[in-house]
Amino acid sequence: MKTQRSFFPLAFIVVVMIMPYFLLKATICVWFYWSCDCNGSHDVTQIVKMLTGWTVKSTHSIYEFILAVLSSCSEAVTPLRVYVPLCAIMTWLFHFLLSSRSLFSRRAKESRSVEQRDPGWKLFGKVPPREGPIKDPKKIQKEYETKSGRAGPGNPTSPRQSVRKNLDFEPLSTTALILEDRPANLPAKPAEEAQKHRQQYEEMVAQAKKRELKDAQKRKKQLEDRCKLEESIGTAAQTWNQEILPNWSTMCTSRRVRDLWWQGIPPSVRGKVWSLAVGNDLNITHELYSICLARAKEKWKTTAAPTAETETEGSSDRESSLELIKLDISRTFPQLCIFQQGGPYHDVLHSILGAYTCYRPDVGYVQGMSFIAAVLILNLDTADAFIAFANLLNKPCQMAFFRVDHSLMLTYFAAFEVFFEENLPKLFAHFKTNNLTPDIYLIDWIFTLYSKSLPLDLACRVWDVFCRDGEEFLFRTALGLLRLYQDVLTCMDFIHMAQFLTRLPDLIPAEQLFQHIAAVHMTSRNRKWAQVGRVVFTTFTDGADANVPALATPLFECQC
Repeated sequence: MKTQRSFFPLAFIVVVMIMPYFLLKATICVWFYWSCDCNGSHDVTQIVKMLTGWTVKSTHSIYEFILAVLSSCSEAVTPLRVYVPLCAIMTWLFHFLLSSRSLFSRRAKESRSVEQRDPGWKLFGKVPPREGPIKDPKKIQKEYETKSGRAGPGNPTSPRQSVRKNLDFEPLSTTALILEDRPANLPAKPAEEAQKHRQQYEEMVAQAKKRELKDAQKRKKQLEDRCKLEESIGTAAQTWNQEILPNWSTMCTSRRVRDLWWQGIPPSVRGKVWSLAVGNDLNITHELYSICLARAKEKWKTTAAPTAETETEGSSDRESSLELIKLDISRTFPQLCIFQQGGPYHDVLHSILGAYTCYRPDVGYVQGMSFIAAVLILNLDTADAFIAFANLLNKPCQMAFFRVDHSLMLTYFAAFEVFFEENLPKLFAHFKTNNLTPDIYLIDWIFTLYSKSLPLDLACRVWDVFCRDGEEFLFRTALGLLRLYQDVLTCMDFIHMAQFLTRLPDLIPAEQLFQHIAAVHMTSRNRKWAQVGRVVFTTFTDGADANVPALATPLFECQC
């Protein structure tokens, strides 16, 4: 019964699909016949063959039957002209409805089968998801909790149990070292080999645990040191704010304050301490800064860009160096990206340097000033930074270098070599053998006050003690750096020493550096820095007047 039911619709569909084909042929022939000649004056068979390409091969074909009917019964022409196209249209309509019904029924079944399942998606329409047994949601939740290690409602655990114990000391790489036997398709290991592999595995695990335990202890110590440092900085800031700064004139010279100063000033009070230590001997006000800045802006508008000739001429009016500032700002702390064009402090740095060139046209702008001004900007307001900048450059040592006074610079270099030979005789002799003079590395250090040569946080700490001890600490820091890298420098030649000192390592341990600085003795034959400088200056000037301001007295005195 099932085979008959499936065969009958198939045969019916074949017949229905063939019949319209022949009816269509008859319809076209009739249409050609009546369109050509209603009186039959032409051979219809030839016309049909000519227009359609169909050839009548059998005398019992549908073409001859239609022509015979048309030629024998002219009265039937009119009904045939209407009946034959109508039959063709009805047959095609019946065929379309039949096929549409089967199509629609098939689509309905497919849609019902898809709706019964959870819908999935692909790029161009819905597709059923991967078939499989539907699991109970409670069972899925239970399996998930089991795999993830969570406790179910019947087995509650504390939140700490989900955290690994001794997280800092638990070796993590041992999870990747899993000792497994050979696969089943391979012969088993001998007992001796298995024991040997197990011992090797245990040794690897022990080494991994030892290494990771050491790393964890190192990380823990670093974290503890950082916490101690932050705590000490917070305590020191509170001490500076509540005890020292309100009583600055009476406490700045005390032993306790000097010890705190050596340990480093907290960043939150560093700018205030610097301002008090440097002082304001020039009596510069905020209004004077505004006037100098306005004058600098007018010069920027009227002064053309400098040429190579104007840069080398060195005119008496050094306000023409305003345009040279732009060339140097882009090279100021490039790793910070805050002083370059478009940075938040670009205009501030440009304003301070421009105002100073108008305040001191006899000095103008000298390469290296941008680093000093940038450090002050990071710790002070704009106007206060300008005041500290102008007073700092007015000190004898800085003025000698920025005005390029060669005689005074040579005096400082000679005084430095006296203490160099006193503290580091072996390295001093090595430098003399290789003809490495102090000007090769000291000029860059002194011009920028180490802000270009040292890491910024370390340079700020050098500035802290520099504001306390004056210019002497600049040369003491230089000796501390040479003492720190003494073993490295003694193995180098001239070129490598010069390259090393002009570009110091990026990572310099602050505590070690200050330990070496503290080990430097700034006395030579019971004479301190100022006394040695006075003797050296007298030697250079052949007994000139000892009241010269540059070296007759201590060159930089703390304002405290």
